[in-house]
Amino acid sequence: MANETTSSTLSELFTNITQEAIFTFQETSVMRPLVTTYPISGSGKTIEVPVYPTISASAVNEASDLSNTAVNPTSATITASEVGVMTTLTDLARDSASRNVGADIGKLFGEAIAKKVDTDLAGLLDDFASANDQGGAGTELTAELLFKAQAILRSANVPAPYYAVFHPKATFNLKKTLTQPAYANATGGAISQVGDEALRNGYIGRIAGIDIFENANIAIDAYDDSFGGVFHPQSIGLALKEDFKVETQRDASLRGTEIVASITYGVGVLKDTYGVSVKTDTAL
Repeated sequence: MANETTSSTLSELFTNITQEAIFTFQETSVMRPLVTTYPISGSGKTIEVPVYPTISASAVNEASDLSNTAVNPTSATITASEVGVMTTLTDLARDSASRNVGADIGKLFGEAIAKKVDTDLAGLLDDFASANDQGGAGTELTAELLFKAQAILRSANVPAPYYAVFHPKATFNLKKTLTQPAYANATGGAISQVGDEALRNGYIGRIAGIDIFENANIAIDAYDDSFGGVFHPQSIGLALKEDFKVETQRDASLRGTEIVASITYGVGVLKDTYGVSVKTDTAL
C-alpha cells in the first residue's frame, strides 16, 4: 500500500531530525568556533585547565650556569552540566503534516541548543580583567574603541588572532560611522573598503586585525547597554562532556515518539588578561 508508514520511512524521518539539528547547531553558534574547546574524558564532569604564567629570559655570561626558573601554572576549573529540549511527535501529526516534520524539529532543536551555548559564552565577555575595560554606559561603539582594545592586548603580548563580538545594535553605530565622509579613503574621497563592505553586505569584517562578529544572544540591560569584547580564543574555555546529540524513543501507548536533543558542557574564563570587555550603547 502506498500510504503505509514503514520502518524505512520512520528511519528517514529521524535521520532528517538528526542531520538538520546538527547542521543548524553548527551553523547557528557564533561563539563556539571563537573559543577554545576542551573535551572532558573519563569519569567526572569537571576539568582543570592549566593556565601558564609568562616566563622571562635574561642575558647569560659565557660558561655560566643558567638559574632555574620555576614554572607554576594556575588552573581554571570548568564544571559541565546538561542542557536539553524534548518534544513528542504523535503519529497523527507526523502522517498528516504537509511539511518535512523531521527537518523542522531538527532545525528548532539545533537553534535552541546553539542559542543556549552562545548565551552562556557571551555572558563571559564582561568577565575579563577589569583593568582592561573600555567603553561605558551610553558609549557608542567606534573604531577607536577597537584600536584601544587591540593596543591593550598587544601591549600584554597577547598573540593573534583577535576576535570581537558585539550585539547587532551595538555594531550599528560602528557601521554608520564607517560609511560617513570622516572615514572616507584619503585617495579620492571614496568610502573606505570596510565602509563599502558594510554598505553592500551589512557586515564589517575586520578592523585593526580584529575579526568582528555580531551576536544577538548578548544580553541588553535596562539602560540599553550591553557588554561585548575583544579577545583571544584562549581567553575563554568551553568544556564538553558530551557534544550535541539527538535521540528518539518510541511511546507506543501514546502513539508517538519522544525526540530529545541535549548537550553537556560548561564555560569559563581561562585568561582574563587575554580579553578586553567593551560596554557600549545598544539604543538605535
